[in-house]
Amino acid sequence: MSSRRTMRQMQIPSRRFASAFAIGLAATAMVSAQNQPQDLAQLAIEYRADLDDITRRYDLKLSATRRDRMRRHLTAERVRFAALDVSTAGREAKIDRWLLLGDCEHRLIRLEAEASAQAKLLAFWPHAEPLIAIYEAHRRMEDCDAKAAAELLNNAATQLEALPKALMNGDFDAHGAEAAAIAIQLLADLHRAVETWRSFRDGYDPMFSWWTRAPWARYEKAQQSWRDAVRARCIDAKSGDATLVGDPIGEAALLAELRHELIPYSPAELVAIAEREFSWCEREAQRASEELGCGGDWKQALELVKTMHREPGAQPRLVRDLAHEAIDFLVQRDLLSVPELARECWRMSMMSKEAQRVNPFFLGGETIRVSFPTDAMDHDQKLQSLRSNNEHFCRATVHHELIPGHWMQQFAMARHRRHREQFETPFWIEGWALYWEFRFYDLGLAKTPAGRVGMLYWRKHRCARIVFSLNYHLGKWTPRQCIDYLVDKVGHEPNAAEAEVRRSISGGYSPLYQAAYMLGGLQFRRLHRELVVDGTMSERAFHDAILMQNAIPIALVRAALMPSEPTEQDVEAWRFAEPR
Repeated sequence: MSSRRTMRQMQIPSRRFASAFAIGLAATAMVSAQNQPQDLAQLAIEYRADLDDITRRYDLKLSATRRDRMRRHLTAERVRFAALDVSTAGREAKIDRWLLLGDCEHRLIRLEAEASAQAKLLAFWPHAEPLIAIYEAHRRMEDCDAKAAAELLNNAATQLEALPKALMNGDFDAHGAEAAAIAIQLLADLHRAVETWRSFRDGYDPMFSWWTRAPWARYEKAQQSWRDAVRARCIDAKSGDATLVGDPIGEAALLAELRHELIPYSPAELVAIAEREFSWCEREAQRASEELGCGGDWKQALELVKTMHREPGAQPRLVRDLAHEAIDFLVQRDLLSVPELARECWRMSMMSKEAQRVNPFFLGGETIRVSFPTDAMDHDQKLQSLRSNNEHFCRATVHHELIPGHWMQQFAMARHRRHREQFETPFWIEGWALYWEFRFYDLGLAKTPAGRVGMLYWRKHRCARIVFSLNYHLGKWTPRQCIDYLVDKVGHEPNAAEAEVRRSISGGYSPLYQAAYMLGGLQFRRLHRELVVDGTMSERAFHDAILMQNAIPIALVRAALMPSEPTEQDVEAWRFAEPR
């Protein structure tokens, strides 16, 4: 439930925080950050800066020139990083080189997938090539012939005006709603680029304005009409809700994403792991339900817990108290260093009615965004929001978003190995926050059966995210099937289930993002067993050391913290799911 903004900011680390983390690292006997070869950290910084410059300069998604430039750059960088000799440089340098090479490979794979996807949609933009060419000429700061520009716009309008007839004849019906949604996004990006080109000269170049004013108006109307027609015919008429249309990527692309994240399991194996964890949650929920007097019926117990919400106006007080509860729990058990600044500097805001349509629960980080009914909601929306954000559901969301979850991560990421921020992975970001849901449940943070039902609700939710998101991307489930699954298996309110699926498939998240919560949590739980339960690290040293590594794949965190340096094969083959 991260707010999705990059976890970067903040201030100077407190002495207690720095020293505690240094103790944690010393316990691992690995090379300290101070002894890390600076050339690798600097290479990572330069690599990110170069990519930022190139992507800003070549910013039109339909441009083959953009892909060619990125491909040449990434291929050259891959060769350069592969040639680096880090055999005697220590683990830090080896991990950084792994991250750099892996990022190059992943970006190149995604470039090819992007080209392949766009090639299947060419019929949606027969007018595009001359517009792409003139935009690229503008980026090269070349002169522009005003009369030729007017003719180009006029020709583009003519082509666009002819397309709706082909659409109504069924020429585009073979394209599904998902493909049409991608086409609309790319057409919008093309129009954004053409508008950039036009506005650069319009009003400043009298000849340009004189020639292009009327053709521009015709083109702008035609391109908007075309996008609207595609949405009506290919999305609304097929799906009934354009906001519930995504882009299932298929098994081959899922496997590529899993390899990049160093997850040595197939999608089918991951679904099986989720279902196994689901069974454990259901057994726990049955026990809690019996204690609540609901006869082992977890759905009845869940209905009871959903009625235990605060009155309007009282939700911020609940969030504040739950945040303090989690911090006190950590400190009293010496589980994690919590600097005074981290306790002091988090903030709270309330989520709007519109935002809750996509995010029915809390979001967070430095600022926790609290979901609760607003007076602008209709009666049914208010009731569903109250039930979805009841007292016992809120407990896990608060410590997930604040401390020890996302705010604690942001605080640490701003202070340690910042060159690794660009390799941020949801398995580290969301897995860490979910891991603490595991630990707090096991250590008894929820003191009542109702509290356990509330925490188990979220654990089941994370299991369900693996199942529905992978089945969706494999093309096995529709968005509506995903929604029904969340309502039936987890107990979501219908509005909350729909919002969950909407934000999961809308394109703002990577394909593995929803699966990363539970899977990342399982990775951290296994690492805790290896280094703390079966090893010699203390709880606090272990947790502090993880935060110091920054947001990298957890198999590489393990490579950094294990007493003996693992081989590359061991890193890639680490199977972390323990039997139940």
